[in-house]
Amino acid sequence: MAQETFTRLYDDHDDAMHVVQALEASGVPHADISLVSNDADSRHGGTGTGASATGMTSGDPEQGASTGAGTGATMGTVLGGGAGLLAGLGALAIPGIGPIVAAGWLVATLTGAGVGAAAGGLFGSLTGAGVSEADAHVHAEGVRRGGTLVTVRADQARAADIKTVLDGRTPVDLTARRTEYQTEGWTQYDEAAPAYSAEQVTTERKRRVVRVS
Repeated sequence: MAQETFTRLYDDHDDAMHVVQALEASGVPHADISLVSNDADSRHGGTGTGASATGMTSGDPEQGASTGAGTGATMGTVLGGGAGLLAGLGALAIPGIGPIVAAGWLVATLTGAGVGAAAGGLFGSLTGAGVSEADAHVHAEGVRRGGTLVTVRADQARAADIKTVLDGRTPVDLTARRTEYQTEGWTQYDEAAPAYSAEQVTTERKRRVVRVS
């Protein structure tokens, strides 16, 4: 049976983690789930903008993001471990976004094992996985601004169940978010645009997440 790719963007990283746990509890193999979260402010245990990361070539995350160099050092971690997807979270940097924490099958395309960073980073990885360009632009921009993306690949027969779990933790309304971005002058995700700083990410999260702990 044909597989589909299901994606949801969350402003609250904790919501995304709960969704991942619920997906695994429902029987979705962690090998079929991915999580990508902005970590410019080191909030999720990564490196942020001020420290040297495992998987980066230096303490400059922009260097690691622009070149893709060094990301293979964390591949064994970010692809997920036997204890579940969240146990395999690792730090790396990707073009247009900078430092992230991530795990799962989508990470292979971000680090050059599939679509590859040179082919479009997160946006290219999403479209390569079957996500529409319109949605991929908003997803990638949402992660750039501090969000967390959960991506699931599953048979069409499980579509209703997967969507129920994904929608159980208030994901971002992509239509509304796209309109909001456009009123600010945004047109589409631009990998060449500067990554958000730690301060910008923190400000964005405080604006969108009621509970910031």
